[in-house]
Amino acid sequence: MPADGSPGSRHTDETSGRLDEVVAGVLKQLRLPYLLDRLPARPVTAAFATVNGFLSIAIMSFAALVTQQPFVFPSLGPTAFLFFFSPLVPAASPRNTVYGHLIGAAVGWGCLLAFGLQGDGPSTAVGVSWERVLAAGLSLGLTSGLMVLVNAPHPPAGATTLIISLGVLHEFEHLVVLMIAVALLTLQAIGINRLAGVQYPLWRPRTP
Repeated sequence: MPADGSPGSRHTDETSGRLDEVVAGVLKQLRLPYLLDRLPARPVTAAFATVNGFLSIAIMSFAALVTQQPFVFPSLGPTAFLFFFSPLVPAASPRNTVYGHLIGAAVGWGCLLAFGLQGDGPSTAVGVSWERVLAAGLSLGLTSGLMVLVNAPHPPAGATTLIISLGVLHEFEHLVVLMIAVALLTLQAIGINRLAGVQYPLWRPRTP
């Protein structure tokens, strides 16, 4: 079977959780499975990733518009990519996602308090101090260590903790909004992947 993007080709990279199978499942549900037979697989898969990425963040943006709360965070982008490009890897499971972002948010906030930075603005606006350097380094280190300790690695959580320890988010209610956004994005991942016929876990990563 060709693997160069010609009609009929499929991406079978195990680390991707077989994104092509997700696409094929969605097209089957939409009664459009013939698209993968008539068109090159790679552009079809790329179009799927584009639409899914747009919808994922558009939903968050709409929630932000309606509630006037910051539902869109940079770390949600890589989380969305994991959900739909590598849905079967442990890092993309709901458990790892929720635990990872929760750890990152809690540690980032704790470092702000520990170094007395909760009242300061973002480092991009007020500059970088030694306290900020220590808060950022400690937050990322502790987040990484705790995720390993509880066996819930989720790489985008590293961005979450830095967003907070660098002062981009420095109000406690924003942390609550962040976790609500993570939950909404996770529910979307469950819905779309299950619709596609992918055995995406409802909570814990599936055992290989």
